Amino acid sequence: VAKDLGLQLPALRDRGVRIVSEGRTQYFSLHGKTGHLVTAERIDREKLCRLVEKCVLRCELIVEGEM
Repeated sequence: VAKDLGLQLPALRDRGVRIVSEGRTQYFSLHGKTGHLVTAERIDREKLCRLVEKCVLRCELIVEGEM
């Protein structure tokens, strides 16, 4: 994420960059030392999507301040 945004790691923290998932469960987070997008916990596809062939988890990247 840091690389894709063209930011250095300290800038991620300074700008308050965070990942927000739909619903109450936050499935993704940013790794503090690398800036990589990682899963926050194990994701159970069967539990989330049961009979749906295409399983999609949506999330948003929030950046405070101007880019």
